[in-house]
Amino acid sequence: MKRLRTLIGIGVGLAVVAVGGWYIATNSGKSATAARQGGGGRFGAGGAPIPVGTAVVAKGDIPIVIKALGTVTPLANVVVKTQITGQLQTVAFTEGQAVKKGDVLAQVDPRPYDVALQQAVGTLEKDKATLANAKIDLARYQKLVSQDSIARQQLDTQASLVNQLQGTVLTDQAGVDSAKLNLTYTRIVAPTDGRIGLRLVDPGNYVTIGDATGICTITQMQPMSVLFTIPEDSLPPVRKRMKTGASLEVTALDRAQKETVGKGTLSTTDNQVDTTTGTVKLRAMFDNADESLFPNQFVNIRLLVDTVKDAVVVPVAAVQRGNPGTFVYQVKADDTVQVQVIETGVTDGEKIAVTKGLAIGDQVVIDGVDRLRDGAKIRKPGTAAPGGARPNGAPPGAGAAATPPNTSEKASSTAAPQTGEAPPAAPQGQQRRSDGQRRANGGPGGGAGQPTQTNQ
Repeated sequence: MKRLRTLIGIGVGLAVVAVGGWYIATNSGKSATAARQGGGGRFGAGGAPIPVGTAVVAKGDIPIVIKALGTVTPLANVVVKTQITGQLQTVAFTEGQAVKKGDVLAQVDPRPYDVALQQAVGTLEKDKATLANAKIDLARYQKLVSQDSIARQQLDTQASLVNQLQGTVLTDQAGVDSAKLNLTYTRIVAPTDGRIGLRLVDPGNYVTIGDATGICTITQMQPMSVLFTIPEDSLPPVRKRMKTGASLEVTALDRAQKETVGKGTLSTTDNQVDTTTGTVKLRAMFDNADESLFPNQFVNIRLLVDTVKDAVVVPVAAVQRGNPGTFVYQVKADDTVQVQVIETGVTDGEKIAVTKGLAIGDQVVIDGVDRLRDGAKIRKPGTAAPGGARPNGAPPGAGAAATPPNTSEKASSTAAPQTGEAPPAAPQGQQRRSDGQRRANGGPGGGAGQPTQTNQ
């Protein structure tokens, strides 16, 4: 008896599994059939037009732009240091101040150097007097030698003494000049035009020539340069344009690439390629009148190398790549598409030049290409779905009067297709939906004012 109950349980379990499998298989088949009949497949099987977005092949200019990352680098960034040793008496600048070359920035105690100058001048005057006396004796000895009154050796010794004293006077003069220069160095002046940074030393400190920090830093703000790198493969067209004397425009954008912080021109290229990165450095110059470019700032660079004029252009979204190569889906007169192999040229990121395969005025698909194949039927923007269907969830009664079709087409159009027109009247002898069925679908009494037809 116990064994019988076990067998009955196993049989009931197998029956449940069999029924479940039959139910799943039946519903899957129905779903697949409904999908094929409804035209909802990937490539619109069953002849249902696929809604797409289109664009017209047009003529236009495409700029050839090289994008790079750059760093704002001033032409001069000078650490102002003292050239003599002494106590810093005064600081004559304000932090952040704009200065000109030669402006006084600070003063070192000049008194020790003034004393040294006076000492050097005194030594010079003494040696000048000694030299003058030696020259008088030399003239006297020359006269006596001519009279054969003294030995020739005495005259030669006196002439040598005069030459020695002349050297001493020259040395003394150099000492005077050095003392004057040191006295001048007590006034620390700006070596270049620019803007002063933060003060690095306060008055009262003892400054020396070997100080690493210096007094302050001056950075030249106008003009300003930007250093950036480009791949070595992009260098030949740049050098070719520079050899013709062309001025290549450079635009600097902020970190977010939303605002332009400066416009300038390409100044020069480096003389060698970096073998570790395969890039070469370039320098661009900017007037920086508003000082929007700040030293060591990170910027995005757009280098305009050239502009291709009157090119045949299409949106980049239209270009596909696959087994045929590079191709587009070209729209034919019967609202079907064909695979058209093309050859492309330069691009600016939004549109691309087509050198072969298309002509101005042709239509290409730019939206919905993933559902297409060669020969597929399409529905362009502004046309109704066949049979009055309302795709994309349009509400009942949304007809042509509610949304007029958009018949304009532009080269950069990416608008979704306009859908939905009033459903056509049912032919005679065909039973229309009942009022209850229409209400079940969300429309009271038959939807958007459509009369109810009955059998005749």
